[in-house]
Amino acid sequence: MNNRRKALLFGLATVAIWSTVASAFKIALRTLDPLQLLLVACGVSILALTAILAARGKLGEITRMGRKETLRCAGLGALNPFLYYVILFQAYDLLPAQEAQPINYTWAVTLSLLSVPLLGQKLSLKDLGAILLSYFGVVVISTHGNLLGMEFSSLKGVGLALGSTVIWALYWIFNTRSKAHPMAGLLLSFLTGFPLILAATLLFSELPPLEPAPLLSATYVGLFEMGITFALWLTAMKYAAQPDGGGTARVANLIFLSPFLSLVFIHFLVGETIHPATVAGLAFIIGGNLLMQYGPQKR
Repeated sequence: MNNRRKALLFGLATVAIWSTVASAFKIALRTLDPLQLLLVACGVSILALTAILAARGKLGEITRMGRKETLRCAGLGALNPFLYYVILFQAYDLLPAQEAQPINYTWAVTLSLLSVPLLGQKLSLKDLGAILLSYFGVVVISTHGNLLGMEFSSLKGVGLALGSTVIWALYWIFNTRSKAHPMAGLLLSFLTGFPLILAATLLFSELPPLEPAPLLSATYVGLFEMGITFALWLTAMKYAAQPDGGGTARVANLIFLSPFLSLVFIHFLVGETIHPATVAGLAFIIGGNLLMQYGPQKR
């Protein structure tokens, strides 16, 4: 099997798994509150990332980081996993999955907006058009297509979903100059974020119940939202970057399959009836992302 096919298979496997996590969030939140879900999921992801690094002989990368990189990765734990997932899970708790999931895909647009003050980048008219297109999609989804009525399922939920994109974008912006091994850096962030999650759980909630159903659903989130898929995606990109791999852009485009496939899982696993406005709004969001990322200036 050549590198092109390996990259495609690993990329498709990652997209398929990512497409299930919105459903997994909603199922887990039936028996756990957002902090309880995050506590278990983060603990599982730490174990998964540690096992993957150990299996690859890369666990020592954590100790080989320079002081600056160690402090950067440790500090980023406050953003991801702590703040990002606290806010995101709260949004999923308040919104139907078919609304929270597409809104979360506007993070790339948020990244472009924050890159202006934080990285000194400039926005073209095309970029501004892409931003308006994506946020118009958010309004279409949040109002179920009733643009004149402007009635939201949960205005707070929409605000939290959009707020999570700010945290996610900040995490990647602050990570742009990091020279740490990607998985080692992520593991360090999760190790420093876990005590914050535990403290918040003890202060504002309680430890999750030791029952099979909630623990299994949270374990799934920890493995496939925060742990294994990250390794699969890095592997796909590694093969794609090889001379016969076909290029990373080819694999990166697969990510746009995920939100539409996710709606299928949400319908059959969560039981939500997918509104036409959700599909239309998601199309606007993805269209805005494509316009921003793959225009002539972005190549």
